[in-house]
Amino acid sequence: MSILRMTYLALAVWGAVHPMYYFVSWFLANGLDLGGMVDAWHVNAATSGLVWDLTIAAIALTLWVLAEVSVRRNWRALIAIPATFAIGVSCGLPLYLFLRSAPVK
Repeated sequence: MSILRMTYLALAVWGAVHPMYYFVSWFLANGLDLGGMVDAWHVNAATSGLVWDLTIAAIALTLWVLAEVSVRRNWRALIAIPATFAIGVSCGLPLYLFLRSAPVK
């Protein structure tokens, strides 16, 4: 495995673990209140802007993954879509790059 692929994989793991630490901490403090979490995301203009930035990036990444998968037939790369929406772009993008950069068979 190349250094670049190992870097993508390390970033995907970091992009999963680091945000989940904060999500789990929030849920432990506030219970499984998804509405409350969404409200917290929109507590001010700065956080609302960040939420929209990440939402648009997640949609763009999803469209890119779908377009590439339809051409390359790399079906495993589809796992990047649920990773993006369940964890975040910080996991989904490097995971997709890791899967996409695998040697072609």
